[in-house]
Amino acid sequence: MAASVSSTSPCAACKFLRRKCLPECVFAPYFPPDQPQKFANVHKVFGASNVTKLLNDLQPQQREDAVNSLAYEADMRLRDPVYGCVGVISILQHQLRQLQIDLSCAKTELSKYQNTITISSLAAAAAHHHHHFHHQFFPVNQPAPPHLIRSASATGATLDNDNNNNNGYNATGTLLSMNAFRPSTVAGAATEDRRTPVEPS
Repeated sequence: MAASVSSTSPCAACKFLRRKCLPECVFAPYFPPDQPQKFANVHKVFGASNVTKLLNDLQPQQREDAVNSLAYEADMRLRDPVYGCVGVISILQHQLRQLQIDLSCAKTELSKYQNTITISSLAAAAAHHHHHFHHQFFPVNQPAPPHLIRSASATGATLDNDNNNNNGYNATGTLLSMNAFRPSTVAGAATEDRRTPVEPS
């Protein structure tokens, strides 16, 4: 299609350079007649001779990408003569780093949220298991089993007997302690009775 176009109308490069566009023109496939500004920018920044030499040194399948790169670089250089496309690349790299930071922060927040949900789920599951276990063995509207009542009664009776025995032991011990002092008192009284009274002279 590029050959048919070049046969009817010169390519943008040949038209800009005011020369005849030959069938083997190296610019024709990449600078069609309807894109004159594309070649004008490339020629202004790099020069037509340099572009011709570059395209001749490349393989045919690599030339289209090379021309697109030259056209983009030339356009950026005319917009920003100091930095050219480097300024755009720097801005894009800064935006990429900021997006990576934002993504890392979002992942951290998401991990915290997931951990919170996991802990809440485990706590709810544990509470439900405890509630189910309690109602399985001790239903709300059902009295306690008889063997538990008997066991509780026997335990209470044993404790009462132990308390009574302890009280009796304490009472007996108290009585014995009190009686331990009585013989000496009785003996003392008997001794006082056996004393010979002294008559006054």
